[in-house]
Amino acid sequence: MRFWLPLLAVLALPACGPSDGGGPVMVAVIGSEASLFQQGVRLGPQAQQIRAATREGLVALDQAGQVVPGMAERWIVTDDGLSYIFRLRDADEREEGSLTAAEVRQQLRDAIAALRGTSLGLDLAAVRDIRAMTGRVIEVRLDTPMPDFLRLLAQPELGIVRNGSGLGPMTLVRDRKAASVRLSALPPEARGLPAREDWQELARPVLVRALRTEDAVAAFSRGDVDLVLGGSLIDFPQAEAGPLSRGTIQVDPAVGLLGLAVRRETGLLADPARREALSMAIDRGALIQAFRISGWRESSWIVPPEAWPEAPYPEDRWNGASLEARRQTAAARIRGWAGPGREAIVRIALPSGPGSDILLRRLAEDWGAIGVGVRRAGRGEGADLELRDTLARYASPRWYLNQFACSLGQGLCVPQADALVRQSLTERDSAARDRLLVEAHAALVESDVYIPLGAPVRWSLVRGSIRNYLPNAWGVHPLFPLSQPTT
Repeated sequence: MRFWLPLLAVLALPACGPSDGGGPVMVAVIGSEASLFQQGVRLGPQAQQIRAATREGLVALDQAGQVVPGMAERWIVTDDGLSYIFRLRDADEREEGSLTAAEVRQQLRDAIAALRGTSLGLDLAAVRDIRAMTGRVIEVRLDTPMPDFLRLLAQPELGIVRNGSGLGPMTLVRDRKAASVRLSALPPEARGLPAREDWQELARPVLVRALRTEDAVAAFSRGDVDLVLGGSLIDFPQAEAGPLSRGTIQVDPAVGLLGLAVRRETGLLADPARREALSMAIDRGALIQAFRISGWRESSWIVPPEAWPEAPYPEDRWNGASLEARRQTAAARIRGWAGPGREAIVRIALPSGPGSDILLRRLAEDWGAIGVGVRRAGRGEGADLELRDTLARYASPRWYLNQFACSLGQGLCVPQADALVRQSLTERDSAARDRLLVEAHAALVESDVYIPLGAPVRWSLVRGSIRNYLPNAWGVHPLFPLSQPTT
């Protein structure tokens, strides 16, 4: 995979801050307080942060977004890629006895059942069976090889609990009066690791608050927090608004979806050719220039070419045709439809934020060039297009294709594409499996159910005293590593 490089704002990086390298790490997560404490398996990114800290799965993700041991201390994968065998670690000193493979098997089965009807549930559809082989060994069998399966198992929604409590790596105390939570790392021996005598002196608690973007940036600028997490393109202009002389903006080299999903197949958008016309008319490079973000990777495809083992199509959907030539073709398609009683207008649903305002202005300019007007859909008003801004959980083309499954009910879909993706789940030959996914992608592109813009944008504000934070392609910044000693 080729990822776009992180943007590091050229700002001073002194180590001073609220914790000054010691004491609690102060973290602000962009969102509402309620967003931190969602329950069940349909979690937003804020709740995923808390869940990952307090409920560990068989494996976890570290600060680089790489898979590391969790409840399983080690594992093997069979040569055919169809069986993953995990040995559970020995230890939870908070409970009598150790967690058994049978308990983990049942929780994983229950979580996968609860995830049906979600895109993550579709991602897990290759799981054929989960078996407890012995008291400490569990096997997960797949219908088809998934090179990214461990990353999938590391998702917070698959965290393990016992007697209603999460099994680490951190414990949580909620301060309702201060609208914050205090997370404390369990000592190594409680996590099945060698004890460390200086643990209490070196491990740092992590205090987390959910704040609106403007409040989080202001708190960072005042020195009240060390780290701001969860920024997106919609609020990126606010990240640059404050006097950030004591910190830095870091942008992840993220992969995923940023574009417009078609919600209604009526009027102007009833014909795939006219939907393609809207995509053809967008100057993607100029769009991102308005945000002053360097290194962003635009895309005119649903699945970016670099996501495939071998790119099955060129980088540009229109074979390098100039923007002027594309707009001439697009304008002709619009003129061929517009007329008395047919107003060429699209209504777009966008979240509130200055980035949405910029995006709307850029689209209005691009589509105005081909004779299409743009309106922002109000609350409760039916939208023709809706912003899709989602981080990929793993790198396979299947993740992208699953986001447009008909079962999700999130806009136009193509049953033929769904059928091809399902067929790929039982195909053992990798080349044949890739061909099925390429055909599914082609069916989605032909129907123009989505107008791609490029990679999603995720940003953080990181003070110089913070350790164990790394920009990464998954936008994953777990809270547990922030508590860990670096020596």
